[in-house]
Amino acid sequence: MGKSGGTLDFVAAWFIKAGDYVQHSSARIGFVSTNSITQGEQVAQLWPILFNRHGLEIAFAHRTFNWGSDARGKAHVHVVAIGLTRRDDEPAEKRLFSYPNINSEPEETRHSALSPYLFDASKLADRHLVVREASKPLSNAPKVVIGSKPIDGGYYIMSGSEKDVFLAAEPGAAPYIRPYIGSEEYINGGDRWIAVVDGVPPQTLRSLPRLISLVEKVRLYRLGELPPRSKPEGEAKKATEGSLALALTPTKFHVTVIPDEPFLCIPEVSSERREYAPIGWLEPPIVPSNLVKVVRAVTKWQFAVLTSATHMAWLRNIGGRLKSDYRYSNGLVYNTFPWPKLTDADKAKLNALAQAVLDARAAHPGATLADLYDPDVMPADLRKAHRALDLVVDRLYRKAPFESDRERVEHLFMLYEKMTAGLLATPEKKKRKAKTA
Repeated sequence: MGKSGGTLDFVAAWFIKAGDYVQHSSARIGFVSTNSITQGEQVAQLWPILFNRHGLEIAFAHRTFNWGSDARGKAHVHVVAIGLTRRDDEPAEKRLFSYPNINSEPEETRHSALSPYLFDASKLADRHLVVREASKPLSNAPKVVIGSKPIDGGYYIMSGSEKDVFLAAEPGAAPYIRPYIGSEEYINGGDRWIAVVDGVPPQTLRSLPRLISLVEKVRLYRLGELPPRSKPEGEAKKATEGSLALALTPTKFHVTVIPDEPFLCIPEVSSERREYAPIGWLEPPIVPSNLVKVVRAVTKWQFAVLTSATHMAWLRNIGGRLKSDYRYSNGLVYNTFPWPKLTDADKAKLNALAQAVLDARAAHPGATLADLYDPDVMPADLRKAHRALDLVVDRLYRKAPFESDRERVEHLFMLYEKMTAGLLATPEKKKRKAKTA
């Protein structure tokens, strides 16, 4: 290829190599592959090469299923099976095998075209369309950002017991030690805290020697002169040019997101077992970490759409995965999601349904979101509230009910194509269009 493979899995090289081979033969391609090449950012990296450079089409496919082994200790993996052929030799009907769940027998359907996400593409103007990351929402939706990223080597971060010891020795630091919530704490519960010292008056800071000591340790860590206290979240193991620059302002985080009003929290990673990613509100003085997404100034009707089965279908099929868990991305999932067009009456109805979901959660005090959204023990009232919300959100997209998540994402994909018409043309297509103008 001659260039970096980006974030492509090694198996992608086999597809590309096979594409080179069939240019000079009548052979067809068939691979069992990790399902990562049909979701997330890899789709936009791999499939244009196969479609445009090699002139290939998908002849048949098995959507995600569980491929295990009887070998002792052998892990089960989620895979797809894909058959490719040259475009001048493609069959009129493409066979698609879908699995109601990853361990079930497949259900076969036939289509005139298949998308690289392995669903029906016959209603698309461009059957090769892929979802590309967007820097801002393509629909009229509030902006989403990541939470705070301190780049502190763990020196500003404390467990609950460490916080108690710290404040027992220096009670004057209490206003500057705040709850710190990432995906783990948000979903499973936890007791984690962070020192927020940026903006503390210098005379106050000088009167708090233990707090100043944390600032000094962070400065030395950023300079590479002190090892991390704990495993950093998304930080480089060694000092970099960026961390050296940050050492000049050790009281500041690398990314600072500290909302002063309630905000919507979306965990970056959520278990694949859950029907719904557990999205909800947090409020000050909580500091969100960079392992959650933050949406400010969001309404209950917007929360209703984001927690719906429709949005979950987009996450499952378009978003990437961390191992097999859902990985929620700003650019690939949230910003590209096609929102429905709503009337004031629609918003009022969604507000009530959203509140019903929140009330059902509140009816189980002491339960974590992991407890509430475990499919084996999900409370009946919470499931009922979600089902009622799902029915209404589905009808905002079309009158006929969706029979499956695949149908939902096929419909959303048509909306995505209309929404991005003219925005996603490749440089080659733009050049050709300019020449003919």
